[in-house]
Amino acid sequence: MTQTVETLFDTGLERYKAGESAETLIPVFKEICDRAPKNSSAWTCLAWLYLLDDKATPAFKAAQKAVKLNPQDPQARVNLAVAMLETGQKGLREHVEFAHQLIFVNPDWQEEIKTSIEDGLSRKPDWQSLIKVKGWLFPE
Repeated sequence: MTQTVETLFDTGLERYKAGESAETLIPVFKEICDRAPKNSSAWTCLAWLYLLDDKATPAFKAAQKAVKLNPQDPQARVNLAVAMLETGQKGLREHVEFAHQLIFVNPDWQEEIKTSIEDGLSRKPDWQSLIKVKGWLFPE
């Protein structure tokens, strides 16, 4: 029996939280995106995994898709900004400012983004693009 998209997603997230590598989880989230192409959360996760695995171009494409499906998702915007930095794209300020506005009005999102950034930096400590975006979103 094939797992439902929801089960696959939840299992993938649990595996990620347990410390599994981005490299092994990318195929899981690619399958979720193939099976549920309008699932913005899956695209957001896939973009993050690509970024962790130093695959900036597919990360940029996945992040664009996530933002298109859910423009109000601050994590999708953060992923897109990081991917834009890593691929040398212009226009990332708009996404950083929009993410900043979203997390400013919603304290829960602010905590989620802080947690996500810390998680990213614990997995990839010298992640310069993420460090830059963190500085823009949470200036000291």
